[in-house]
Amino acid sequence: QVQLVESGGGLVQAGGSLRLSCAASGRILVNYIAGWFRQAPGKEREFVAGISRYVSSTRYADSVKGRFGVSRDNDKNAIYLQMNSLKPEDTAVYYCATSNTGLVMPTPSAYNYWGQGTQVTVSS
Repeated sequence: QVQLVESGGGLVQAGGSLRLSCAASGRILVNYIAGWFRQAPGKEREFVAGISRYVSSTRYADSVKGRFGVSRDNDKNAIYLQMNSLKPEDTAVYYCATSNTGLVMPTPSAYNYWGQGTQVTVSS
């Protein structure tokens, strides 16, 4: 059974940083596309960042480009989202997910396993 568990969320002031982690069991993450999504109250779930299999090329939403970085640690079977220069509009529940597709896709429907989410709140 595949399980994804996010951690690292919390409350931070605008301009601060957080690092989210996503640990996997039942699936070797390096063999799959991995993505980070977020969902704010009353809004649809949106793509934040993704990392490809093996060569670990990355893709970012325009809203986080230059501020967020996605990476993976194959030894720990985990992926990470480093979030810098956080803004109040980054407040959301953040989810990690994995996909069997060949490319990093920005649509939630392309991902078949999801974590439970971790809350990130950025105060102004």
